[in-house]
Formats: sequence, C-alpha cells, structure tokens
Amino acid sequence: VLDRSFDTKEAAFSMKKRVGILTSGGDCPGLNATLRGVAKALYQRLGEDHVEIIGISNGYSGLINGDWRVMQPSEFSGILTVGGTILGTKRTPFKLMRVVGEDHIDKVEAMKKNYAEMKLDCLLCLGGNGTHKTANLLSEEGLNIIGLPKTIDNDIFGTDVTFGFHSAMEIATEAIDRVHTTAGSHSRCMVVELMGNKAGWLTLYAGIAGGADIILIPELPYSIENVCAAIEKRAAQGKRFSILAVAEGVYDVKEARMKKKERMAKRAEQGYTTATNRIAKEIEELTGIETRICVPGHMQRGGSPSPYDRVLATQFGSYAAKMVEDCNYGITVAMKNNHVGENKLKDIAGKSRLVPEGHGMLEVARRMGISVG
Repeated sequence: VLDRSFDTKEAAFSMKKRVGILTSGGDCPGLNATLRGVAKALYQRLGEDHVEIIGISNGYSGLINGDWRVMQPSEFSGILTVGGTILGTKRTPFKLMRVVGEDHIDKVEAMKKNYAEMKLDCLLCLGGNGTHKTANLLSEEGLNIIGLPKTIDNDIFGTDVTFGFHSAMEIATEAIDRVHTTAGSHSRCMVVELMGNKAGWLTLYAGIAGGADIILIPELPYSIENVCAAIEKRAAQGKRFSILAVAEGVYDVKEARMKKKERMAKRAEQGYTTATNRIAKEIEELTGIETRICVPGHMQRGGSPSPYDRVLATQFGSYAAKMVEDCNYGITVAMKNNHVGENKLKDIAGKSRLVPEGHGMLEVARRMGISVG
C-alpha cells in the first residue's frame, strides 16, 4: 500500500488560502497599519503564491452587497503611516442586522452567501464593539471569523488597549495643550469636548497628559456645583484660568437618575445637544468667569498613527495571521498584561470596558488635585 499522505499535504499546500478582510465602524489611525501587518505576515509565512487576500469595501455593507476584490501585495506597501482605511468603512448597526428593510435584503443570509461565493477560508473583521457583535453573530452562523479590536474609545472588553486609542490621545492632548495659552491670556475657562459617548478613557488620559484642571467622564456623573467650586478655588489661589476636559457623553447627577430618552428630551427642551454647551453656560452663570468651548471633533480620528499604534497594529496583525495559519477561529486578538493573545468572540461581544470607580488613573487625577466633578 502506497503512503499518499505526502501527496495529500502537497495538494493542500498548493491550494491558495483565501482570507477576507474588512474594516467597519468609525475610522481611526492604525487601520491601514493593521491591514499591512496581517498581509505581510501572511505573505511571509504562507508565500505570496499560496494566499489571496480579499478586500471587502465599506465594512459589513460590502459583505452584504458583494463589493469585494482580490488585493495585490503591492497594495499593502507604504500604508504603515497612512491614516484612515484603504478599504473604506461604514457603520452598519448591529441592531439592524436581522431587520429586513425596504430593500428586502436578509443581511445575515446575504453575508453568508457572499462569504461562500468568495470561497473564503476565513474573514478578518477590524472594528469596535458593534463590529465585534456582528463578528460573533457570523461566527455563530458557522463562518470562520477573527476579530481585531480598534477604537479610539479603548472600550473593548478583554483587551488592555485597542489600536487607534494612543493616536487619538495624542491629538486630544495637543488640543488641550493649545488652549492653555489662550485661556491664560484672556483669563477664561476653556471646555474641551473630547470623543467618548459611554467610555471616558480618552478624556481621562488626555486630560491628565494635557494638564486639565477638571476631567468629566460618562462613568462618573458630575455636579455642576462641584465643577464651579473647583474653578473658584483656583481663582482664589490667583490662577486666572481653568481647563476642563469633557467627554461628549457626560451627564450630571440629575440626569443619571433619568432614562436615556428622558435625558435627551430634557436637553432638547433646554436647547442643548450635548452637555458641553450647558456646562459652559452654567459656569458663566454661577462663577461669572468667561467660558469658551473647543471641539476637536473628528480630528481625533484622523491623521497618521502614532509610533505606539504602528507597533500595536503590527503586533495585532501578525498575531491574526498566525491564527489564520493555525485555523484558530471564533476569536479576537487582545493585549493582556503586555502580551498579545486572544479572547473568544462569544466572551467579549456585547460587553464594554468602562472606567471603574477606583481605577488607578482616577486616583492619580485626584492626587494631583484634578477635579472629576
């Protein structure tokens, strides 16, 4: 009897592994660096003749609508430092994934159908919390899925850090840095509104790095009386200005007792879309100190990734390539205690990593005399 195992292995190796990849949700610095990390590691480990990377345009929207192409190795060169995503991205809310709209498209079935038509061996999904919920849904539907955690909010459960966070923190810190001189020149309070609807990591870290006097985050409802007391204390010490780093999703102690719809209705009645405008107005009314608002907005998502994020993205991308090589699916890459590893998608999907009361960085802020509202 002839041993045909060698021939079988050779035949398997000669077949090209087809790896789909998409970027979903909000963009951030580091997406392209991660795409590059995945691709270069796959080409290095498997050989360019034995792997095809299928780029899916505009996130899950492209997977639903069959918008994809076979990518060339040259497309992954020169993108380490480039912001945004060469694949394009789009928000496709998880809560609508099983809702059949006016287009009569069953989104989940369409994604499964296109996955099969692309002849994918696996699909890599780069994104935040919503992206990971859909990634887990597809995994439960029987597709081979690997997640890669990106978000400037740093709020994905099970990983100490996400790519995009460090770059956004640098940009947010620079925004705080730059208002110091104008605040001092005019003896004003400056309220810097930073991104973060539910999680305050970005505001907390940038606030400390930028020397903010008051830091307000969604996890800790603030009291405007406490905020004004901190400002007046500084004024009494002869300090002519105060800097507030405020996450866009903050709410006060009264709003904390309301349901979300009640909070939004109350703000609409008062003529505010976010808490920041109200905070600035109340500071002026209660202290008499001229107050201005600065909103860096989407600048926090833009531009080249920081060196830290380039390294992190490369670590995550190369680890994901190893998972492809090992056929280890239903997982998402994670950084735990300074080591790259993975979590099961089912264990992290639908969970958020928020700043807990008593967190070390909150204690640092308080010891430094920074008010947290």
